[in-house]
Amino acid sequence: MLLGFEPGTSWKQDKQCNHYTTQDLQPGDKGLDWAARKRIAFATAHGLEYLHEHCNPKIIHRDMKAANILLNEDFEPVLGDFGLAKVMDTKTTHVTTQVRGTMGHIAPEYLSTGNSSEKTDVFGYGITLLELVTGQRAIDFSRLQDEEDVVLLDHIKKLLRAKRVVDIVDEKLQSFEGREVEMILQVAMLCTQSFPEDRPRMREVVRMLHGIGLEQRWAEWKQLEELRHQHHFSQNFFIWVEDSTLDQQDATQLSQPR
Repeated sequence: MLLGFEPGTSWKQDKQCNHYTTQDLQPGDKGLDWAARKRIAFATAHGLEYLHEHCNPKIIHRDMKAANILLNEDFEPVLGDFGLAKVMDTKTTHVTTQVRGTMGHIAPEYLSTGNSSEKTDVFGYGITLLELVTGQRAIDFSRLQDEEDVVLLDHIKKLLRAKRVVDIVDEKLQSFEGREVEMILQVAMLCTQSFPEDRPRMREVVRMLHGIGLEQRWAEWKQLEELRHQHHFSQNFFIWVEDSTLDQQDATQLSQPR
């Protein structure tokens, strides 16, 4: 399990481990091909499931991100950096603390209320999956140069709505299994829903990574996401119409005789 450091083992957490790139690897070193990324995704899910479901008291990592997954020379993953972790009684639903963590990986409810739970880790895991597939950072201001969203989650949602899955995958990946990429993206979207109650538990995530129950959950997500998108669009349209009406009124008033 991904619970710690094995004595005598040489663990690496270099730039390529943080951001899943191969540009800094020395000749002869292995890069992160699709098989390695998939292995990291599955192993991390099993590790979080163990922390949440099989530890008593349960453990919330609270800083789930790609940079905290340590890799050895064979790219076998270990979940590291438990500096922000909290131990919780199995009957406790959440803990309230000062907000700490990494922007882009922090769940919305934790950011707004300070409440963290297993679902906080689920959100961070979903963002980590997006990092694995895309090779990009959770927040990257360089995307503004291409008029894209700074936040990776928003960027991916836009590409999914446009059915541009190919544009999501890291261009450094020479080969990958398209269906596997789609499945991991679907799991990532389910894990990063705004409300914690909508996100799956890690034991469900593990099952979905193996294809169990994913199809139904994904169909429900697509339907709900379409409603969210329509609601967001209608709100923005209402604001635009309201502003336009006010502008017209101001113009009319200014043109009246004084």
